[in-house]
Amino acid sequence: MKITQEVKVAILVIAGIIFFIFGFNFLKGENLFSSSRTFYVVYDNVEGLTPSTPVTISGLNVGKVKDIKLLEDGTTNLLVTLVVDNDYTFSKNSKAELYDTSLIGGKAIAIIPVFDNAGLAKDQDYLVAGRKSGLTDIVGEKLAPLQEKIESLTHNADSLLLNVNSIFDEDTKASLKHAIASLDQTMSSFKSTSNSLNGILVDNKDNIKSTLSNLNNASSHISELTDSLAASNISGVVVKLEHTLNTFNGVLADVNSGKGSIGKLLKDDQLYNNIEGASLQLEQLLQDMKLNPKRYVHFSLFGKRPGKFDAEENQVEDNGLNVDVQSPTTN
Repeated sequence: MKITQEVKVAILVIAGIIFFIFGFNFLKGENLFSSSRTFYVVYDNVEGLTPSTPVTISGLNVGKVKDIKLLEDGTTNLLVTLVVDNDYTFSKNSKAELYDTSLIGGKAIAIIPVFDNAGLAKDQDYLVAGRKSGLTDIVGEKLAPLQEKIESLTHNADSLLLNVNSIFDEDTKASLKHAIASLDQTMSSFKSTSNSLNGILVDNKDNIKSTLSNLNNASSHISELTDSLAASNISGVVVKLEHTLNTFNGVLADVNSGKGSIGKLLKDDQLYNNIEGASLQLEQLLQDMKLNPKRYVHFSLFGKRPGKFDAEENQVEDNGLNVDVQSPTTN
């Protein structure tokens, strides 16, 4: 059977149309020769997700993103259509999580399977939308507090600089310059004093050595004196001193108990009263001698015996020629 030219052209056209449709659907993420399932996910922001982006389960590529379009419900939400070629089953409550594929950008969707009693996900079902924080989000979360601290620090630095500028006015600057100049003069004076002190030390080097030598000798003598004291019989001296102190304590105890002359003098009230009475009588005797001297002392120039007096100072007649000095206590 001979195939005509027109049949050949028709076969080529039909084959071209078939390959065109297959290629177009392949580029859209659809495989015409496999049994695939379609799922829908609604996101508020896809952040760079594009069609034909891989769809994975536990890192395994199981499908692609077929289409992304805005919902016509008065919001900015996006409807993402997923085509899953794998026969892996999971619950319709599973999550379709949007994540970063690299550090420089790019997004993909990972299906996080959930196994519960809600039923298996079927073709044309909606999955739960989710988003995994990428490196950019993490860095942004970490940098936000740091940015606030840096802004606060910058504000404080500005305030500090303003305060410093307000403090360092012209008068303060002049005073600071004067203080620095005075400090320079002080350092120069200190340097001059240091040089003078070095000269004094050099000039008196021999005297300083002699003084140090004398101090060394004195220290040696003190050491020898200490050794001599250590070698002496200090323990015997201490024993004797302790014996003396014990004896003295015994004497004080006897005195306190009224033993001995000193003890009786301190403790015997009768002895004290006797001494006080004798003292009073002696005082009265001296007072009487002062007031009545004739009663105790008599003078006679011609050998006449002195007259006698009674207790009332009346003279008693008695002839005599000798001089007699009498006292109440003498015969």
